[in-house]
Amino acid sequence: MLPILYGFLLGAGLCLTFGTVFFALIQNSVDNGFRSGMKIVFGVITGDILFVAAALFGTSFLPPIKGFETAMAAVGVVFLVAMGLVNIFKGTPRLAYPQTRFGNFIYYFTTGFFLNALNPVNFVAWVAIVAYIRTHLHYTVGEQYAFMIASLVGVFATESALAYYANRLKRFFTPRVVTIFNRVTGVVFLIGAANIAYNRLLEPASKLLNW
Repeated sequence: MLPILYGFLLGAGLCLTFGTVFFALIQNSVDNGFRSGMKIVFGVITGDILFVAAALFGTSFLPPIKGFETAMAAVGVVFLVAMGLVNIFKGTPRLAYPQTRFGNFIYYFTTGFFLNALNPVNFVAWVAIVAYIRTHLHYTVGEQYAFMIASLVGVFATESALAYYANRLKRFFTPRVVTIFNRVTGVVFLIGAANIAYNRLLEPASKLLNW
């Protein structure tokens, strides 16, 4: 039971790191309701499932693609910059619930998925976790699966709770408060983009150009 408990606690802790996914989830839950938040959660957890599967089973089954990680980092930077600028300059939001449509589901789902999947740090984190429980904790294969599944359950449960309680606090978020929050969220997105650009793009480019 300990691997399950530790895995769940780890998953919950990963959701409280105040990154881009955290702020996007809170913002959309406040702006558009619990359902929109849950659509983002489904996108995030789908990305995490893919990361965990790759970390557990290895990536040897993937064909080697030169420059793939750099291209993914570049796409992630563009995506986060766009999200950041939209949040900063879009002005005072209207606190209204949109109608539930398939198009809305795709929009929120892909937002959550890409915010998670296009950040290379997330994949590295899951790989590091798997390596740690294998080499330091010496978990058996069954314990590894139990730990990682519990981690995913912890991520899903914690993000669902964030979406639910953010929506419950909706009445405290006046248009002015939400505008400030959106701009703070936009700044967080831009910081995330700068971090990825520095670590995944600038450093490799510097080595390539012998700076």
